[in-house]
Amino acid sequence: MPTKPKEIRAVSAAVQKNGCFLLVRRGRAPAKDYFAFPGGRVEAGETAEQALARELLEETGLTVTTASPYREIVLNGDDAKTYRLTVFCATVMTGEPVAGDDASEAGWFSADTFAAMPLTDSTREIIEELQHLAAS
Repeated sequence: MPTKPKEIRAVSAAVQKNGCFLLVRRGRAPAKDYFAFPGGRVEAGETAEQALARELLEETGLTVTTASPYREIVLNGDDAKTYRLTVFCATVMTGEPVAGDDASEAGWFSADTFAAMPLTDSTREIIEELQHLAAS
């Protein structure tokens, strides 16, 4: 009988500043060439918060100052793996993002650019939720 593939723990940071969201263009699978929140896998021995800080620094050069869990999502990656993603609402220290690690681009993007961007479905969904919460 085939065994169920192990879920891979991952984290991402939904960071907002002046009406814009911090996004990276993925340079590798899963979601290669799509924009998403910065983040990645939780390594052995790391807490989710430690992984979030490490991934944010590696992918954008920015340092997290606060982070709180927002939502957990199970994703089937385009690499045939299953990911259990914890999305954090986070803030970062002042600075401009610089793409690094597996991010081919990093920046602050406003709502009027999202329609034309190749966003992952989960990123688009969470952006819409957070914008709705901010408007209420």
